[in-house]
Amino acid sequence: MSEAGNNQTGKAPGAYRVLARKYRPSDFSGLIGQEPMVRTLTNAFSSGRIAQAWMLTGVRGVGKTTTARILARALNYKTAEIDQPSIELTTLGEHCKAIMDGRHVDVIEMDAASHTGIDDIRDIIEQVRYAPVSARYKVYIIDEVHMLSTQAFNGLLKTLEEPPPHVKFIFATTEIRKVPITILSRCQRFDLRRVDAGTLTANLRNIATLEQIEVDDDALAMIARAAEGSVRDAQSILDQAIAHGAGRVTAEAVRSMLGLADRARIVDLFEHVMKGDAAAALNEFRAQYDTGADPVAVLTDLAEFNHLVTRLRFVPSAADDASLSEEERSRGREFAQALSVRVLSRSWQMLLKGIPEVQASNRPVSAAEMVLIRLAHASDLPTLDEALKSLGDGPSPSVTAAPRQPLPSASPARPGNGANAVAQSRMPAGNGGGQTMRLVAAEPAPAEVPKPEPVAEAAPPPAVQIKSLADLVALADTHRDMAFKVLVKRCVRLVKIEPGRLDVSLTGDAPKTLLGDLTVKLKAWTGRNWLVSLSREEGGQTLAEQETSKRENAFQDARSDPAVAAILARFPGAKIIDVRIPDAPDIPDIDADLPPEAAIEDDDEN
Repeated sequence: MSEAGNNQTGKAPGAYRVLARKYRPSDFSGLIGQEPMVRTLTNAFSSGRIAQAWMLTGVRGVGKTTTARILARALNYKTAEIDQPSIELTTLGEHCKAIMDGRHVDVIEMDAASHTGIDDIRDIIEQVRYAPVSARYKVYIIDEVHMLSTQAFNGLLKTLEEPPPHVKFIFATTEIRKVPITILSRCQRFDLRRVDAGTLTANLRNIATLEQIEVDDDALAMIARAAEGSVRDAQSILDQAIAHGAGRVTAEAVRSMLGLADRARIVDLFEHVMKGDAAAALNEFRAQYDTGADPVAVLTDLAEFNHLVTRLRFVPSAADDASLSEEERSRGREFAQALSVRVLSRSWQMLLKGIPEVQASNRPVSAAEMVLIRLAHASDLPTLDEALKSLGDGPSPSVTAAPRQPLPSASPARPGNGANAVAQSRMPAGNGGGQTMRLVAAEPAPAEVPKPEPVAEAAPPPAVQIKSLADLVALADTHRDMAFKVLVKRCVRLVKIEPGRLDVSLTGDAPKTLLGDLTVKLKAWTGRNWLVSLSREEGGQTLAEQETSKRENAFQDARSDPAVAAILARFPGAKIIDVRIPDAPDIPDIDADLPPEAAIEDDDEN
């Protein structure tokens, strides 16, 4: 049941009501997409287990306020035959009309966004003691309850925990995390779900039939996608589209009104990008922009189609979605068969990073084109493992771009027979990795060249031995990498070391790249692969801490020496500023870097 029956055609123009109000449900059977909540309430009312307070949460337009009014109507339902709370609201009851219109004296609606203080809650606390005027229950509906102040929430706690038997509370919010847990624990919570695009499409088609409006199926699908699960948004967009199209809603009109891209052309753009044809992708993007498509909307639709293709690989039944066009279904299946998950995942990540760039740019068209160029350029880059394999296997056949061809429905084959084929290559691991699709013409492989006779190679030099952090620091010193040397001394705690393996823990100020730098430096300096791992054990002291500890012990020993103590006592104000210990390389020696001649001269002068 909706309010449509009260708004028939033929009324004065000023009596027109927007579709979102005209088709607002007035009972639970009219709520779409919220079946779990309706089932729970039906069972609760039938068994008499009616809660004292409810918390309704969900995104905008899913029916929180409407549900609250229907619930208030159900609590106060009264007809000539029924005089008790009921979910079956097929007949208009004594209080139903006033409650649904928001003007019943015993159903008090309050917007917490404009009544946030303790004084507003104090008024409620004072009024709950009084019985309802005419209805069975006095119902308080507080919308956007998360906007209440902390004092207001605290003032409501006691009343909410032990309300009078004739009072019920219904709260609605879009920000459930901002509601204190003490309030949530006293309410029965219902999470109203986003309505899926297929259900929204069916609802819009029904409204269009009742309004006697001709609407294209593609237009309904666009509106349902643009609403993002909000029934109110979908009905408002349909209302706008009816006015925009002067009574007839076409896909082209909706696309122009919302600044959307043509879904079929988005699929073409996706194909150009996956082929690596940057020129064709840029031309297609410019053509869509010239017809009114927003650059951000184009990339967003491209990302959505990328997600659809990925989903079709694992859930083929996703193609049955009523909001999809036939073009998206058929070609989406073909792409899902031809492209690997690695490719789709890589392009998804690049689009997720590119869309905010376009949104923040003062030149969104140029920014969007750069994103498309990156996507197309990434399509023919091999991964690291493929590059290494190609080096080991010898030169690979040269590849040149061929004219655009339709994507085959079967999985692409590797080139090599001289015919046009769909080749698969890989991205570098740092960019996501994976196969990609590219139409290529493979040239014949060159004739085999006889391999020369093997020549005896010289024995490899002995590997550098690393048995401690001191050895690693000395190696860094040998290679004149002073910055790395300082990081190792200050930030690395040794847990375990053995040939090819290093387990360490790091100090809190260690850079995040230090483990990777250790792996790279060890391989470059020792000529072998090292496994460097971060241990949960605390490990020993860093080399810097060891040096500090040795220096402090040396200073303490010096202070305890009788001769030094006598000197300090003989010269007031004197202090120990350095300690030189022979054969102790770990303690810095300021004369260590001086040439022998300078040291001898100093000794002579003294």
